[in-house]
Amino acid sequence: MSGSLSGGRSRNPNSGRRSTQSSRFPYFPGLSESSSSSRRSSSRRNPVSVAARSVAGVILDCFTPPETTNSKKFPDAVEFKAPSVNLGSARGGSRSSNRGIYVSSYNSTHGREPGTVKFTIEEIYKATRNFSPAFKVGQGGFGTVYKGTLNDGTLVAIKRAKKIVHNNKHLGVEFQSEIKTLAQVEHLNLVKFYGYLEHQDERIVVVEYVSNGTVREHLDCLHGKVLDLAARLDVAIDVAHAITYLHMYTDHPIIHRDIKSSNILLTEKFRAKVADFGFARLAADTDSGATHVSTQIKGTAGYLDPEYMRTYQLTEKSDVFSFGVLLVELVTGRRPIESKRELKERVTTRWVMKKFNEGDVISTLDPKLDWTAENNLAIEKILELSFRCLAPRRQNRPTMKTCAEVLWGIRKEYRELCALDVHSLSTSSKSGSIRET
Repeated sequence: MSGSLSGGRSRNPNSGRRSTQSSRFPYFPGLSESSSSSRRSSSRRNPVSVAARSVAGVILDCFTPPETTNSKKFPDAVEFKAPSVNLGSARGGSRSSNRGIYVSSYNSTHGREPGTVKFTIEEIYKATRNFSPAFKVGQGGFGTVYKGTLNDGTLVAIKRAKKIVHNNKHLGVEFQSEIKTLAQVEHLNLVKFYGYLEHQDERIVVVEYVSNGTVREHLDCLHGKVLDLAARLDVAIDVAHAITYLHMYTDHPIIHRDIKSSNILLTEKFRAKVADFGFARLAADTDSGATHVSTQIKGTAGYLDPEYMRTYQLTEKSDVFSFGVLLVELVTGRRPIESKRELKERVTTRWVMKKFNEGDVISTLDPKLDWTAENNLAIEKILELSFRCLAPRRQNRPTMKTCAEVLWGIRKEYRELCALDVHSLSTSSKSGSIRET
């Protein structure tokens, strides 16, 4: 499953291997590569910024549920019973078959039908030294994660489900969902799937080991270094690529349903990989005219799409909403819900929108980041995009492909401005040296 950033599997098994782009950042069709003006006037005069402020004002009080003063604690993940499952109303047209940069005919050795990539319990015991506590690297609602080594030396993460999964209908469904989803997808910004095991009361998923922790851990500086704004922009673009692939370039569109900073892993080179497909769900079959899937609500508090919560109608735009929350998180460094803060700052997105409307964007910047003109301009543009993603009605949210394109443009301009700043400093330093002589 290694390969280019756009690494998906071709639907045509007879197609030859395509060349991949060597650049880490592939070209997005439709995105202008012409240089943006580095001396653009304040974004408050920009029509896009004005529109974003207008949207922020409209949705400030309606995209999140009302709070009460006794709402001290929020659950990490929530489930609600849903009405009967059915497909949404008819819609004409079919999904575009243009798969663009996300297509590759590279086929993984594990790219077989779900149910054929299996490990034995002996292999798992050997890889984890009988689930030695020394190999434990994580703990979640589903179970425990161990670091392991396969016979060929490959490092893997081995997710061992809690014993109750065997008898718990919902957790069992999540296990099967993760297996089926992982077996279908292949992209540089998604964790690589190696296989799974069902043995008596053991339920185990074996995936790529990603060594540098989660984005949330880095925002909390648990790894000792501050994740600078350039790296955060890279993370946002990597995640946007991954979700775009799931929505548009798999054999059947997939909705992740749990996009959040703790489900995004970082490599040693700070490449982002989206993980944890336990809540993943196939999207509506648009070829048959469906617009949504009606299903019970699953996800994490603070990231959940309010329209999905209200109607039980799940679409790809629910992932877009979660991505909007993630963008705010990357800018501010705050969790979506900060239960220990005063009431007006408790829901981070609501607080940021208020500050944005007041023209006080810079106060929302993560205090661990430096204030610079380049950072100020970048965060305004990132927040403008996030507010579009957080629109109360799904039809007003952009697609993930559009998000990736917009972020690409923001990063391009940000790098140009930073390069100009470095050049100015260098020129100034040389002038000073000449005057001294």
